[in-house]
Amino acid sequence: MKTARRRAREFVVQGLYQAQLNSELTATNIRNNLLDNEQFFKADEPLFNQVFENAFETQTELLNLMLPHLDRALDEVSPIERAVLLMATYELREMPETPYPVIINEAIEITKTFGGTDGYKFVNGILDKLAPQLRPNDPPRK
Repeated sequence: MKTARRRAREFVVQGLYQAQLNSELTATNIRNNLLDNEQFFKADEPLFNQVFENAFETQTELLNLMLPHLDRALDEVSPIERAVLLMATYELREMPETPYPVIINEAIEITKTFGGTDGYKFVNGILDKLAPQLRPNDPPRK
């Protein structure tokens, strides 16, 4: 069983993915399309709204935080992995109430669902580097 929070994060990733594939779409367009999904009612809508809207609006800032940790050019990162990283980077930076191991685990699981075979390893590696930078006062992940 997926939690409402996991479903919200999956919809965030779907929205950020759509934004990458069609730069003409606004956050409102994407949000409205996702709200029409018959499964959206199972998602945590406040979490979706917060993470999607803010990650969408601050994509450039979030990407700039990730860039030093990438082992490839940004345009070589798959749109799914980029969407997951945008979501998780936003949460790491702006949602200290959520333990960072939870954020990383959610990102890994969502990448396993939507991404390529080993995409989750790439996402995990980037987030493991970002977490201490964005959460310097949190205990290290075991």
